[in-house]
Amino acid sequence: MIPKVFQEVIDLGDGRSITIETGKLAKQADGSVVVRMGDAMLLATAVSARTSNPGVDFLPLTVDYREKFAAAGRFPGGFFKREARPSDSEVLTMRLVDRVLRPLFPDDYHAETQVMIQLMSHDENVMPDALAGLAASAALAVSDIPFYNLISEVRVARIDGKFVINPSREELEQSDIDMMIGASMDSVAMVEGEMKEISEAEMVEAIKFAHEAIKIQIQAQERLRAAIGSPAYREYEGEKEDEAIYAKVKAAAYDKCYAIAQEASGKSERGEKFAAVKEEVKALFTEEELAENGDLVGKYFYKTNKEAVRNVILEKGLRLDGRKTTEIRPIWCETDYLPSVHGSSLFTRGETQALATVTLGTSREANQIDSPSEQGEEKFYLHYNFPPFSTGEAKPLRGTSRREVGHGNLAQRALKNMIPADCPYTIRVVSEVLESNGSSSMATVCAGTMALMDAGVQMVKPVSGIAMGLITDGEKFAVLSDILGDEDHLGDMDFKVTGTADGITACQMDIKIDGLRYDIMEQALGQARDGRLHILGKITETIATPRPEVKPKAPKIITRTIPGAFIGALIGPGGKVIQELQKATGTTIVINEVDEQGVVEILGTSPEGIATVLAKIDSIIFKPVVGEAYEVKVIKMLDFGAVVEYTKAPGNEVLLHVSELAWERTENVTDVVNMGDVFMVKYLGVDPKTRKEKVSRKALLPRPPREEKPIEKKDKPQG
Repeated sequence: MIPKVFQEVIDLGDGRSITIETGKLAKQADGSVVVRMGDAMLLATAVSARTSNPGVDFLPLTVDYREKFAAAGRFPGGFFKREARPSDSEVLTMRLVDRVLRPLFPDDYHAETQVMIQLMSHDENVMPDALAGLAASAALAVSDIPFYNLISEVRVARIDGKFVINPSREELEQSDIDMMIGASMDSVAMVEGEMKEISEAEMVEAIKFAHEAIKIQIQAQERLRAAIGSPAYREYEGEKEDEAIYAKVKAAAYDKCYAIAQEASGKSERGEKFAAVKEEVKALFTEEELAENGDLVGKYFYKTNKEAVRNVILEKGLRLDGRKTTEIRPIWCETDYLPSVHGSSLFTRGETQALATVTLGTSREANQIDSPSEQGEEKFYLHYNFPPFSTGEAKPLRGTSRREVGHGNLAQRALKNMIPADCPYTIRVVSEVLESNGSSSMATVCAGTMALMDAGVQMVKPVSGIAMGLITDGEKFAVLSDILGDEDHLGDMDFKVTGTADGITACQMDIKIDGLRYDIMEQALGQARDGRLHILGKITETIATPRPEVKPKAPKIITRTIPGAFIGALIGPGGKVIQELQKATGTTIVINEVDEQGVVEILGTSPEGIATVLAKIDSIIFKPVVGEAYEVKVIKMLDFGAVVEYTKAPGNEVLLHVSELAWERTENVTDVVNMGDVFMVKYLGVDPKTRKEKVSRKALLPRPPREEKPIEKKDKPQG
């Protein structure tokens, strides 16, 4: 039986369209759709358990995004020809979708839920990550899973002053904005991207433009849901509630939590005080009551504590550590902290600390990108590590987390456009978060900036970053600069903004409430700019400009371009020449062929070693010009001449025949030259008879005058 297929088309207004289709594939999932744009096709499925597991008080949502190599007609790399763990780009796409979906599920929905998106067909003119949010929401839209507030995501670029929705990768390279926006019909929920020093007003304009496109995509999902008969949302068992227990907990805890919240204490001290209040509250209940409703007591204490902290901020303008809403925590910085690395810095803001290191290398160290939708390499990349001790915890280490990938990517995007285009190095920045109480990714940006300048990387401009928060009760609101971890956890927004003194370079915003007004967003951006410039001032007090040179222990890199015909001679048979040269000089030599030219990178800490390599290259590519004079040195004596080498190209040898030593007849070579003699010769080209190169010393000497021989007179014959 042929399945009935339902389809909706979204017109992008420029000749391109997106199609959403359901009813053909994966019908045993609660919801499944195929989203198509050009030849790119994504299958999205949504499945949710009918009941939640006992004791679960959160939404166990898994968003998985994978790109199949077959989608691009390619084989997976590596030994095992099978897709394995997700790449960083896939993880970043999972995070983009998760961050928009998660806050919009009902607060009391705790059933195991899984949204899976896979790229089944790739189009090189379509970036599939921009379609993943639409696909996920559409799969939920055609299901009975209680997801009432549909969403979508789009990428917005600006090319020649004009905004473009979902550009191709080629178009994106011409853009000064690369932003992903996720939103519901009513409000923006997520913003992430990089920019080339745009203003706050330009950023808001781009978000508004993207939101209008998202509304059209949500309307298409609503039409698709209606076309299949608008399935009734499933009933589910909500959270257990007990108003009497809540009233008892709030009466016992609210005033005490309110008092602690306005005491201006540190993270550890504050945590101990809140924990003590929680124990006092638990003591009001019998063991039997706690055994039956202990989970409710804990939940209601958290709810009461959150309300008290938020009210202190809204009513008194006081924050947990005593700051005003616009105040930045104390900052201290240090560069050149680690003696053996190429560049390092410490950035500490309040109870958040990041140690950044910079390593310089050749193109061989570039980060290789090999996915179905993108191939290439990164010559600048940043890794972010968040060990458990940074928050005073002992946890098992299970590899790089999605959060670490996401925070590292944000910091990388913040800094990458400030790396000069002509920088010869591959640069790796590593941020080790040593303490964390809010905004460690922004501390990474600041520490990364200083470490790069400490390493002698000639950054275009220094970059700083700040995380903004929001507390609102629907009417009153407070925008918080440089948020603490608790303010992020208890607040309604986490808005990270990075930039130079002249504009924004990257941002990441997550909204935890419905209906964020644009005037609040604009105030947050303006407040962020003031804070960002304050932090930038602290950075430039520590290191105002990049160091003029790399450090003595850091390698220097020299790049030379040679004709492609000489690449083989420099490498040598089986790599013999280049390997011996690297060993003798202590350098690393990398050769890349670009446009039939050899681009040679020489990396080393010894100027003498680099000079030796350059001399060898000069020697290999040296080609004398017919008729020109060159300085040579005698390196070998023969009976029939002297072997000389060009002093500007050591190792480049030629025979100076005895007949070309001098104008006079030369019986012994040593009568004219000896070992080690240096003199000038003229290059005569290739002898057509011997097919060997020919030089002459005598051609540069004045030719002696010919001796006039007396003319012998003959006697006239007598007649």
